[in-house]
Amino acid sequence: MNKFTFGCGAIILIILFVLVVGAIAIAGSYNRLVGMQQNVDAKWAQVQNVYQRRADLIPNLVNTVAGAANFEKSTLIAVTNARASVGRVQLDPNKAPTDAAQLEQFQAAQGQLSNALSRLLLVSERYPELRANQNFQQLQAQLEGTENRISVERRRFNETAQGFNTKRDSFPTVLMAGFFGSRFAEKSYFKAQAGAESAPKVKF
Repeated sequence: MNKFTFGCGAIILIILFVLVVGAIAIAGSYNRLVGMQQNVDAKWAQVQNVYQRRADLIPNLVNTVAGAANFEKSTLIAVTNARASVGRVQLDPNKAPTDAAQLEQFQAAQGQLSNALSRLLLVSERYPELRANQNFQQLQAQLEGTENRISVERRRFNETAQGFNTKRDSFPTVLMAGFFGSRFAEKSYFKAQAGAESAPKVKF
């Protein structure tokens, strides 16, 4: 075996080694992003679950409040309309959003519903018979717990999405993510709003 043949063989082995190491690195990055993306999607599904839980409580709350004599009809209408607006903002419940504008629209609709509920609960304080209603008290407790859960799940989602985006945009993972196009698109976050650091107060 002459030096030329030996040199070519060594170069081929080095190239193969580099290719194998590169393939392993790419596979590792891909699998890591897949796992992180599934985690983000799971957190998003949980956010959707708690928002749906709140939406499911509203019909019973409205029916209970509507039974109070002379209760402000405009307040009930505002809650009903806000709940309907939330239903018109459709986002995939099983896949974390990557469109910031869509998530902002979703958040705005949910914020409108929160404001309408706060107004309803504030007005309810004027009705002692309503505050003494056992069904109303149970709904109040469930709604308060749900509002707290919404705050927790949104925070968890943002933290998980941030972890994914950080990994996705780091080198060399960003090269691999770019190769797969929208498969590993950057995740959007919930934006902080005034008072978003704490759950709405639900007191009677």
